[in-house]
Amino acid sequence: MIKYARLLLLPFSVIYGIVIIFRNKLYDLGFFKSTKFDIPVICVGNLVVGGSGKSPVTEYLVHLLADYKIAILSRGYGRDTKGFLYADQTSIAKSIGDEPLQFYHKFPQVTVAVCEDRVKGIKRLKDAHDVIILDDAFQHRRLSPGFSILLFEFQKLLETQFLLPAGNMREPFRGYKRADLLLVTKSPWQISELQKEQCRSHFNKSAVSNQLFFSSIHYKDLQSLVSSATLNIEDLKNKKIFLLTGIANPKPLFDYLLQFSSAIEHHDYPDHHSFSSGNLSKLVKAYIQDQAKEKIIITTEKDAQRLFDVTIKELLLNLPVFYLPININIEADCKKTFDQKILKYVSDTTRDR
Repeated sequence: MIKYARLLLLPFSVIYGIVIIFRNKLYDLGFFKSTKFDIPVICVGNLVVGGSGKSPVTEYLVHLLADYKIAILSRGYGRDTKGFLYADQTSIAKSIGDEPLQFYHKFPQVTVAVCEDRVKGIKRLKDAHDVIILDDAFQHRRLSPGFSILLFEFQKLLETQFLLPAGNMREPFRGYKRADLLLVTKSPWQISELQKEQCRSHFNKSAVSNQLFFSSIHYKDLQSLVSSATLNIEDLKNKKIFLLTGIANPKPLFDYLLQFSSAIEHHDYPDHHSFSSGNLSKLVKAYIQDQAKEKIIITTEKDAQRLFDVTIKELLLNLPVFYLPININIEADCKKTFDQKILKYVSDTTRDR
């Protein structure tokens, strides 16, 4: 059914592609204005709709650039508000978005702000910060970032992809040429040279030789939603898992948890889904009625941000609800080069201000 629907939508994808190519060309030739700033601005983006690991990469940059005063600027996808807003102690996912709220909770030393107009947002932030990290702004051509990191999910890179609306690509693949670094995310831990070559074949030789890097997901200890308690992942053995997700691609997480428990009941919702009391009541009912002696509710760190709302959180009180934080591991042989490219850009741009 999906195959036939895609065929019907392909003519619209062709039209969409022509419009995007024409738009990009007008920016490239200077007919449309693109604003550049003298402060280091790093864009983390992708070519597709949906998650490819932008949040873990943004967090990686925060750790890498810890010596600088950092601001993270996001559109705040899924929020009910408009305009420029700072994240603060009153913020919830509905006011600023789940990912900015996650950054705010994890990095109290970093300024987190949201604004759909990135140029306007940077103007508000630039005088008080050394570096601005843009979360998901690669297609925001009104802005010309100083440095762009473009992400490609490993499995999706090996598949045939189509432009919107037949597929989920925001622009033609050749858009990668605007990026400074290309990072394949969610790669296998033991990625083979053959798998690397399959990925490299999509890019030109110049990009492969000095721009393309590989990374994998590293899952950390489980963290309680309501306290500071943690749980070692090995403790999941023999437990029934009730998995709650509202992310673009939960398969890597599901497959990871299968290594520790084969008993998983997955409550799966679309990316950035705003969990309702009905959604949570269904989960709680399934948990309570299940006969397993040992059981646990697990969600992702991003999804957890949408569970901190008081009315939602109350439904989960007195239940073992944990979220699973992740970070990325850059391939060890190339990590130093990857880091140095970013650090050099920030150092050189800061020096030239």
